Amino acid sequence: MSWFLRKTKGIQTPTKEKKDVPDGLWYKTPNGKIIHMRELKSNAYVSPDDGYHVRIGSREYFEILFDNNKFTELNEKMTSGDPLKFVDSKPYVSRIRSSIKKTELNEAIRTAYGKMNDIPVVIGCMDFTFIGGSMGSVVGEKIARAIDYALNKKIPLIIISKSGGARMMEAGYSLMQMAKTSAKLALLSEARIPYISLMTDPTTGGVTASFAMLGDFNIAEPEALIGFAGPRVIRETIGKDLPKGFQTSEFLLDNGFLDFIVDRRKLKTTLTTLLNMLKK
Repeated sequence: MSWFLRKTKGIQTPTKEKKDVPDGLWYKTPNGKIIHMRELKSNAYVSPDDGYHVRIGSREYFEILFDNNKFTELNEKMTSGDPLKFVDSKPYVSRIRSSIKKTELNEAIRTAYGKMNDIPVVIGCMDFTFIGGSMGSVVGEKIARAIDYALNKKIPLIIISKSGGARMMEAGYSLMQMAKTSAKLALLSEARIPYISLMTDPTTGGVTASFAMLGDFNIAEPEALIGFAGPRVIRETIGKDLPKGFQTSEFLLDNGFLDFIVDRRKLKTTLTTLLNMLKK
């Protein structure tokens, strides 16, 4: 069995000279479809083979929606305080600092104004990577100020939600943002200024129970998880099995909680059509 024994080493590449495939060059969807990141980006981060909508954040949504990715950010440097001196596995202040360093974001939402197909708009977009997109006092304040800007300039507001719910580290302060944002949106409605809410995967908790469901149009991306409490909690509360597809955007559409579902590749065109329709 000498053929098992290599007598000469032949040509070998030294370990230090070996190069791996760069991280992030390819993306594999949950259905097993593989796509190059360059193609995925050009396709609005939607897999062309199975229509899977990859989770993205404010940077990508702003790039998709604002003309030429030109916009002016509102209240960019606003960050959370620690009113309760909260500590769980680590102090809240440390959690905020590490999230800022990791995500290069200052909070779980960014708000900005610019033009979308030449229509002036204010867009707020949540980032799930920042403490699960949780809604604290700064998230509520940034939304309130974005609404004030839309009111003063009389231009439409679009909010893209992606959240795990209220921020537990701020307790009551976080819950107060539900009433605060809802009251501000009522002023927008009285002024007859359009507000469109886009729910993405996931949109849950206090965000769903407040501004995410108060749009003149409530729309969602395909197969997004949308709900208040989690399926396990609901199942244990009612003592029954839940329907197939429960809390997906398709289930909510069938049961009258959404106006329609929009493919991200058609998002900018669809939003433009809605705003032009509301002008008439």
